[in-house]
Amino acid sequence: MGKNIKKSIVTRVRVAFLCVCLFAGAIIYKVVRIQYFEGTKWRQIAKESRIIYQPVFATRGNIYSDNESILATSLPFYRVAFDATICDDKIFNKGIDSLALLLSRFYQDKSPEGYRRKIKNARAEQRRYLRLHPRQINYQEKKMMASWPIFRAGKNKGGVIFEKVDKRFRPFGSLAQRTIGRLSEDGNGSGLEFTYNRQLAGKDGEALFERMAGGNKPIYDGTEIKPLPGYDIKTTIDINLQDVAENALYKALVLNNAQYGCVILMEVKTGAIKAIANLGKAGEGVYVENYNYAVGDHGRTEPGSTFKLASMMALFEDTDLTPEDTVDTGHGRQVFGGVSMGEAHGGGFGKISISQVFEKSSNVGTAKLIETHFGKNPEKYIDYLQQFGIDKPLGFQMHGEAKPYIRKTTDRGWSRSTLSRMAIGYGLKISPLQTLAFYNAVANNGIKVKPMIVKEIRKADALVDSFQTETLGRICSEETAKQLRSIMEAVVEKGTGKQVKNLNYKVAGKTGTSWKTKNGKYIKDYSTSFAGYFPADNPKYSCIIIIDTPKKGRIYGGDVAAPVFRELADKAYVRDLAIHKPFAALIIPDKRVLPPVKAGQQEELTLICNRIGISSHPVADQEWIKADSQTHSYAWKPVPLQVGRVPDVSGMTLRDALFLLGNQGLKVKKVGIGRVQKQSLEPGSPIQKGSVITLTLS
Repeated sequence: MGKNIKKSIVTRVRVAFLCVCLFAGAIIYKVVRIQYFEGTKWRQIAKESRIIYQPVFATRGNIYSDNESILATSLPFYRVAFDATICDDKIFNKGIDSLALLLSRFYQDKSPEGYRRKIKNARAEQRRYLRLHPRQINYQEKKMMASWPIFRAGKNKGGVIFEKVDKRFRPFGSLAQRTIGRLSEDGNGSGLEFTYNRQLAGKDGEALFERMAGGNKPIYDGTEIKPLPGYDIKTTIDINLQDVAENALYKALVLNNAQYGCVILMEVKTGAIKAIANLGKAGEGVYVENYNYAVGDHGRTEPGSTFKLASMMALFEDTDLTPEDTVDTGHGRQVFGGVSMGEAHGGGFGKISISQVFEKSSNVGTAKLIETHFGKNPEKYIDYLQQFGIDKPLGFQMHGEAKPYIRKTTDRGWSRSTLSRMAIGYGLKISPLQTLAFYNAVANNGIKVKPMIVKEIRKADALVDSFQTETLGRICSEETAKQLRSIMEAVVEKGTGKQVKNLNYKVAGKTGTSWKTKNGKYIKDYSTSFAGYFPADNPKYSCIIIIDTPKKGRIYGGDVAAPVFRELADKAYVRDLAIHKPFAALIIPDKRVLPPVKAGQQEELTLICNRIGISSHPVADQEWIKADSQTHSYAWKPVPLQVGRVPDVSGMTLRDALFLLGNQGLKVKKVGIGRVQKQSLEPGSPIQKGSVITLTLS
């Protein structure tokens, strides 16, 4: 029984062993067959599975300032890789030591032996793609490396692979950073980079790439589609004024420990934005361009007193009132629609003119004027705001423009006090750019233009598209614009904006201070502003400054925002010679004109002329002479002397005249000082005994 069991087990083991041997033999057979008989077929299949089409990204277009300084560009950087299978043994063995040494010195992360071993191992493994280092190199470094041993043989013989990677670069650093904007990998972004991405991006190409360990190697087989580079964008930004705007804004924010601020400087006639700066608080004393407050929703606030200009425009358009007409503002506080309103700047102005209401920024005076003329028909006031274009976006050339909010009588929340509050800039929200466009229209004689920041789109030197000034229409009469300009000038001359008053040029503008809200309630934080234009008598630039939530005790636009306006306006005025007032021309003497030598003794006059280097032509046998010309030399002519006749002494000094006249027996009287201009006795007339001659000197 035991023997049978043992025999059965041995048989089973032998069968199992035989099966294993057969299976192993089948595997060996299959391997040999695949390797030697079907190897070419499977290698081709494997290669094809590794080959894919990938996009070749186009070079992104540049963004330029108005004078074609580069604000943003794409610079080529390169990843360095190596195909260890291409280079022949002679070139490889001759250059590997030197190449390893140069790589070690350049990257400074491995010894020469480390790089030598890394490359040799890749060659032994027949690796077709070896990334030498993760660091990307610039174009100059690429040129240098292309001259190194092995690499100098090129891509097809040396095996070096320089993979191009474009990186966005801003030559002026953070200057105008938010305006230039950005574009993320998921297609989101801001500013010009995002708004004009379609034009800047160009059209990507396509090429074959082989999947390799460490990356994908490009295959240039003639089927690749070359990428088309993006178009260039030319803006209206003046890089120098942009720099001034950002520096002035930054100083004001730090000085006042404010939350954020923005500046816009624009040309009155064209609407071209020359500077636009946005800075938000990132830490104590640290401000960065974290949002476009000048244009976007976060900068859309209740404007406060700068909105009083719109109320005055509606008033002058609807009535026959003039800036000289008066209104009684009382003792500084008055009830409108059941709600008490006070003055921001003191109070108790009493009876003052409309111009003074504006220059003193009287809340009571402004609200009383609007209530008096529009209180029974507030819709008419709203209609005027719509006529002025304050209720709708400007259609600005940049993504993210805020939509204005103007409360209507049909809106929920309208009350009896709403009209008076709107009159002084509350109960509505508009962005700084929209406020500036309105002020700019007043400077432009009532014609509103659309703000513009992009002038041209170009493909190299070829113009693809250009943008001209777009007029949005006349928003008020010329007479109203004239009246508004006069009261805005008064604000700077003697009102709340005296901080920007200048002796070299006139400024017109309006200060603004508005309460901030939190959870629907007003708190003791303020937004300060100044909006205006210059030179007031021939407007070239309009400008708005916003400083939000100042914390150092200064809460008025005249104290906080106006100094930024003044600094920027001064720099813009100095740089723009076309808007300077002409100075009285200095009279520069023409050195080619001879000095006023007129008459005298020939010997003395000739001596004087010789001493000062003036050519003269003597007259023979004459003692007394006169100048015949005053061009480049003197030609003398004789002064005739006859006994008993009055000599001609005009042009002579008093001394010479006295000498000649005394010798002729004449008594001389003189009037004035200088040379003889006139003599009372005619030259050549007979001399009577005791005659008196009067000489007029000058």
